[in-house]
Amino acid sequence: MIFRKRNTKEKKVGGLFERDKSWLFKQLYAMADLVERAIDDALGAIVKKSDDLALEVIRKDDDVDIIEVEVEQECLRLLAMRQPVREDLRFVFTIIKIITELERIGDQAVNIAERALELNREGLIKPLIDIPKMADIVIEMVREAIEAFEARDIDKLMEVYRRDDEVDALNRVNFAETIQIMASTKMDDPYSVKKATDLLSVSRYLERAGDHATNIAERAFFSVTGERIKEKLLRTS
Repeated sequence: MIFRKRNTKEKKVGGLFERDKSWLFKQLYAMADLVERAIDDALGAIVKKSDDLALEVIRKDDDVDIIEVEVEQECLRLLAMRQPVREDLRFVFTIIKIITELERIGDQAVNIAERALELNREGLIKPLIDIPKMADIVIEMVREAIEAFEARDIDKLMEVYRRDDEVDALNRVNFAETIQIMASTKMDDPYSVKKATDLLSVSRYLERAGDHATNIAERAFFSVTGERIKEKLLRTS
């Protein structure tokens, strides 16, 4: 567990010190960097037909888990030592929730990498068009959600939350196209069904990663405002 000597000259923000929040955001960005790169590399493993890249994504998943444990321990230390209340208490619990969401995005990247190993042997049943778009949006959502959380930008958090609809729409398009191609593919290709199901799995993993990114925005919004983002959107719609 991490312990720090208290600096009596350090500015206190509510129940927390400035460096408490600064350190936590630094770790969030580090964790986000890892999962964003993992998503990008997992897709790259399919595009480049690179087993080495896929295996690297799987291997580096431990790095995400290490940061998650470190941040969780620090949050527990802050709860015990600073005894935060109200907004600061929400903040600490939000950090704990967000690192869980980031870890789950990392897990989805690993799932994609595992499917990449299969697809690299089988070949693609159709060109990658919508799936890379999904990956790009998910990566942007993760980054923008954390930046908006740090900036306390509730408008940006709502924008990130809405972008999940884009990911869902692309997933539906990919599903429909893949099923149509599979139905019209000659059955003398013994791998046609496997190719289709693996590609659909990749799309589904990205859709789930988008859900986790949405959860980050939703949890951050509650931390900043004390309100549920769905209730805010209903009032403004």
